[in-house]
Amino acid sequence: QVQLVESGGGLVQPGGSLRLSCAYSGNFFSISRMTWLRQAPGKERELVADITGDGITTYADSVQGRFTISRDNARSTMFLQMNSLKPEDTAVYYCKSSRWGVNYWGQGTKVTVSS
Repeated sequence: QVQLVESGGGLVQPGGSLRLSCAYSGNFFSISRMTWLRQAPGKERELVADITGDGITTYADSVQGRFTISRDNARSTMFLQMNSLKPEDTAVYYCKSSRWGVNYWGQGTKVTVSS
């Protein structure tokens, strides 16, 4: 069984930075596709960034150039470095792992960008 725990959220001013972490418990992290998604109040959940086991990354247009997804396979942890944060980045951020057609989700960590 896989468990995912996000951390690192909080309140930050516009233009600031945060680093989110997703700790993965279980086997096969290194071959799992890992994804960050977010859900803003009143909106649908949306893809933020994605990274394969080989380290290939994709980003939503809205975060390209500001956010960086990475993973440490030795520590079974995924990260999201968020820079130049905007109020519209306010959301609950979730991590997801995908492998062999099975998805696992974390509980989410809240990010609020406000002055």
